[in-house]
Amino acid sequence: MSDWSSCPAVERDPQRVSGAWVFRGTRVPVTALFQNLEDGAQLSDFLAWFPAVSREQARCVLEHASRSLEVA
Repeated sequence: MSDWSSCPAVERDPQRVSGAWVFRGTRVPVTALFQNLEDGAQLSDFLAWFPAVSREQARCVLEHASRSLEVA
């Protein structure tokens, strides 16, 4: 499991979205990115569907997840 606290593109607040990790400044859960990609969506699709998430944030999350897999 990733330690999302070290990823600058995300934040967690127990008072928002049930305390889930979300893209910083949004209410979009990080898991939404992975669920959509697993379902066959392209990154460009996800960004169109969730315009509050920047391409930079999405790339940062994907890079963070990739690095955490390398350590596992």
